[in-house]
Amino acid sequence: MDAPLLLALARHRLAMGASVDSVHMSPRALLLGFSPSKGSGRGWAWVFLLQPIPQLWLLREGDEAHRILKAECKVELSRRWGVELKGARFEAVHGDPRERWLGLDFRRRVLTGRIEGMRLCFQAIPGRGGLRLDGLDLNALRIGMGSLFSATLPSPERDPPTFLKWQERFADRLELALAGGLEDVLEGEGDLPTRHHDWSLAQAEKLLLNPAKIAMDRHVTSERARLDRLGDALKKDLARHQRSLESKHKANHLSGELYRLKGASGSVELLDGSSLELPSGMNAEAAVQRWFKVAKRAERGLAKVAQLETDRLRQLKALEAGEAPPPPKPKAKPPMHPKSIREDKMLTKRSDGKGQAFRSVMVEGFEVLIGKGDVDNDRLTFKVAAPLDWWLHVAGVPGSHVIIRNPDRLSDAPRQVLERAAELAAFHSKARDGGKVEVHICRAADVSKPRGFEPGKVILKQWKALRVYPKA
Repeated sequence: MDAPLLLALARHRLAMGASVDSVHMSPRALLLGFSPSKGSGRGWAWVFLLQPIPQLWLLREGDEAHRILKAECKVELSRRWGVELKGARFEAVHGDPRERWLGLDFRRRVLTGRIEGMRLCFQAIPGRGGLRLDGLDLNALRIGMGSLFSATLPSPERDPPTFLKWQERFADRLELALAGGLEDVLEGEGDLPTRHHDWSLAQAEKLLLNPAKIAMDRHVTSERARLDRLGDALKKDLARHQRSLESKHKANHLSGELYRLKGASGSVELLDGSSLELPSGMNAEAAVQRWFKVAKRAERGLAKVAQLETDRLRQLKALEAGEAPPPPKPKAKPPMHPKSIREDKMLTKRSDGKGQAFRSVMVEGFEVLIGKGDVDNDRLTFKVAAPLDWWLHVAGVPGSHVIIRNPDRLSDAPRQVLERAAELAAFHSKARDGGKVEVHICRAADVSKPRGFEPGKVILKQWKALRVYPKA
């Protein structure tokens, strides 16, 4: 999405006026539903999309893309962002037509009667898309999603090609176009919201619905092939079990004449004049036991084959009816090898073998671990920390990774514990001698390290921030 178009759409939304009616958040999109305003009815939502390409969409609640994105939303994420944004009124837009960055100011009245301001920042640069919410009046927790970026308005050094094209296209109408006053900033028919909606549907079809349909078709094809292979295997098993079941007739005949054939081997003559060839090395008693055992196993096999065939036919019928097959279950992780358990005990040692890899501090009953070096930071974050542990690091400054242990799997850590851990993270960083610094907080599961990154360097999937003074 071009920077001038991003700014024009935001300013047009501001001119319409509205307050946030609903908030839904997923790992790749923020959905803001606005209350009815002049010129628009209920059911419209702004979608700040981060993946696969950062874009600003306008969708109706009945649209398929809106339904898919809403289904992906996480309750905890939606609650965290909804506490800050729900009920807030859209007040101002900050941005530059040369940079894909938006700052949207909201204000709301809290229970105490105080009017609080906040700014929602959206960076729509491909590969570096991100969202962050900052308090304007209070030193509140800051929350973010996607790539980290500054909350201040960027200052480009030169005009990008997209802005030059807008200058050439609109000439003396440029300011009106950037203010969202021209409908032809987007192709199509109708007013600007209608065009924005149509454009969003086309982008959703290209980026969201088509890939999902292709993936589903591929999954259906593989499921059909799997069921065909299963049918062939069941036919072979059915024939094998039916052959094995014939041993039951031989066992019944032989067991009725064991009183006279006891201990016989090789080939035996039955009273009806027929003969039976006994298995090599077995007498009559052992042969009867073996044949009955084989027959019992065949009966169980036939029952299992019938059950599997019924399930297979049911799944085939569902595929023919167009019903989506269930997604494949994730493979269970193999149990840890005893050697790996022994190696796991060495994770607390430094990479150079000199002392411990991290410091341990107790803060109001919570264990806080502090890394000592880049390599040891990686080991602490990706080997020692559990997914639900809290992870802290000073923003934009080299320093130690800090982990707050969470053995009870709590949803939120006490505020005083977070503040004390943030102070320790600030103290064990290059910002130790500075003033108030910003510390990023997230779950250890939200920290990743792409291949090729230097030791100690990581990427955060989602985060919130806290400003503290360094303190040992």
